[in-house]
Amino acid sequence: MSTTTIVLALALGLAAGVLSGLFGVGGGILFVPTLLALGLGQVEAAATSLLAIVPTAAVGIWRQTRYGNMRVRPALVVGIASIAGVEVGVRVATSLSESVLRRLFGVLLLLVAAQLVASTVRLGRRHPGAR
Repeated sequence: MSTTTIVLALALGLAAGVLSGLFGVGGGILFVPTLLALGLGQVEAAATSLLAIVPTAAVGIWRQTRYGNMRVRPALVVGIASIAGVEVGVRVATSLSESVLRRLFGVLLLLVAAQLVASTVRLGRRHPGAR
């Protein structure tokens, strides 16, 4: 790893940590595009983001629990259910070509962006005085 890559990876980690704490977003949305820009392939970036999110999530859980925001039962149900999903997802990801996987990830990002815009518009209609 070059010094530039290490500096960029540190900057990514810091930015992702701030955004994760602020918005609750995870590795896929933040880590994968940046890891792609650092030269990793789509599958490598996805796999790397899965490990990179572990310490981010651990600190987030610890801090949010201290504020009384953690709901353990729903978190465990979602987490346990996602184990099977991850297994299926990894099998599918490794069976697809790099270009197909990259296009599918792009579609996911567009869908997430559209959902955020739609929910913001709906929220604005329900709360006209909200900023």
